[in-house]
Amino acid sequence: MKYIITTLILFTNFTLAQQICTTEAEIPSTTPDSRFTDNGDGTISDNGTGLMWQKCQLGLSGSSCNIGSATDHTWQQALDEAEQSSIAGYNDWRLPNHKELLSIVEHRCYNPSINTTYFPNTSNWLFWSSSSDAYYPNSTWYVIFDGGFSYSNLRSYYRHVRLVRFGQ
Repeated sequence: MKYIITTLILFTNFTLAQQICTTEAEIPSTTPDSRFTDNGDGTISDNGTGLMWQKCQLGLSGSSCNIGSATDHTWQQALDEAEQSSIAGYNDWRLPNHKELLSIVEHRCYNPSINTTYFPNTSNWLFWSSSSDAYYPNSTWYVIFDGGFSYSNLRSYYRHVRLVRFGQ
């Protein structure tokens, strides 16, 4: 029984709990609402970095990203999804690099550690970046949005995906 519970915990998307944040007085927001613009077409513009993000992670849609199911992909599958994507009529979507993905981490929150006003219903699990790990050539960096940490892992593992492009 202990093995089953541990396995379920390890392989779920950890979306059951509510986001928890400290107050602005304790830790200033790293991704305040004022930094983002919802373009109303499934994209979010980051006015601080000039990037345009996919509002919902792959597999989800709708204004609250509550239609569908979040999908997992190997790194190569994620690259292929980006190449084939035409969200909001754009065809230059890509996987974010490690630094870009970390730029949307909200450091005063966890479960998930992201601005949920602009990126609603985001899983707090693992999201691929496009950045290879220099030390481990078959590994790529990812961000775990439970607490905003990053690690690298084999490209054959399955992770979530949120696409990005350079803004207008």
